[in-house]
Amino acid sequence: MKVLVVGSGGREHALTIGISKSPSLDRLFVMPGNAGTDEIAENTPGNPENPIEVLEFVKKEKIDLVVVGPEMPLVLGLADLLREEKKLVFGPSSDAARIEGSKVFAKELMTQYRIPTGKARIFSDFNLTKSYIENLKLPIVIKADGLAAGKGVVIARNHEEAEDAAYSMLIEKRFGDAGKKILVEEFLTGEEVSFFVLTDGKELLPLTSAQDYKRVYDGDEGPNTGGMGSYAPCPWMKNEMIDETLEKIFEPVIYALKKEGHLYQGVLYGGLIRTDDDSLKVLEFNCRFGDPESQVIIPLIEGDFLGVLASVAEGDLKKAPKIRLSKKKAVTVVLASGGYPENYRTGFEISGLEKASSMKEVIIFHAGTKRIGGKVVTSGGRVLNVTAVAPTYADARKKAYEAASYIFFENMHYRKDIAERVMNH
Repeated sequence: MKVLVVGSGGREHALTIGISKSPSLDRLFVMPGNAGTDEIAENTPGNPENPIEVLEFVKKEKIDLVVVGPEMPLVLGLADLLREEKKLVFGPSSDAARIEGSKVFAKELMTQYRIPTGKARIFSDFNLTKSYIENLKLPIVIKADGLAAGKGVVIARNHEEAEDAAYSMLIEKRFGDAGKKILVEEFLTGEEVSFFVLTDGKELLPLTSAQDYKRVYDGDEGPNTGGMGSYAPCPWMKNEMIDETLEKIFEPVIYALKKEGHLYQGVLYGGLIRTDDDSLKVLEFNCRFGDPESQVIIPLIEGDFLGVLASVAEGDLKKAPKIRLSKKKAVTVVLASGGYPENYRTGFEISGLEKASSMKEVIIFHAGTKRIGGKVVTSGGRVLNVTAVAPTYADARKKAYEAASYIFFENMHYRKDIAERVMNH
């Protein structure tokens, strides 16, 4: 089977590594890829957000399966175009991808089908928003409707901060069309968890849970990022809670999408919160694998990963090869460019990769890297994911940080408290 992975980040490197182990793989391409994918696949230039460009490559190379990594190509209709051309693709249609691409769509769908989530109101007029906010209990959550690179959610601790967030989205157009509508949502307290299922639009195959670290600094301080680290599985997501999550959240949402006429064939990622009454509610849905959650989930999958992805794309998950999840624990630490997620510089040479990679049960996933003249240099905000897999969280954490200590590039920054809270589990 000839496979194309679309994307260039740490998630796509993780997908590439998982796919590369399949006995049914003949040739593997990544568009555009990074310095890590280049070591195990064929990087090819191209713009993942240009569906026509991707299709032309698929036709030229006679690709058998396209695996779409990021959300934006899905929202833009890449999967639709490929299916129209009778090409096999892992990833939902653009209508179904609105589960991530439009928070308003997702909230309305959950409300209509009684999927547990926070209460919210939808606004497009600032003055109406301001009047509504004035009487709300604090904190208040303000969300831009569309994709905003992880920066479209503001947790406001006072009314002025909430009004400023609404003003920046609705009046100043901070996120362009993504902020034409906003959600004003109740603030839910509890512990967050990510859960992932594969689906062909009918059947569900649960994978596992993970917890990530959004803030840039230790102790969950500083601005939100795409994620500074993660571990899997979440220790309190036991079988009984997983069954309840599937029954009350994932099965209903797949049913809802199908009933509304939206084809969902891919991975569905639920950002959930365990509230004070020990129930789970949905904070958000995402139409792709998480990043950096993929870097701790995919290393735990044992079996023919590519075969399962292909069965999802074919719409027949029942015939998928059997996979299972390792009983081990995985921890990943993101090495980022200094200044991320705001202004940062790139182009710095990375050293120590060979020594870190030589450690047993350690995997270095590349994200913002590229190869220039035989050297690997930084090319993004999140540069590397240092992942370790071990029998305990403590062992995995220790190995990940030891491997990270061997790596260096100018202005390198990483959190020192990833997986600290589960050390004793």
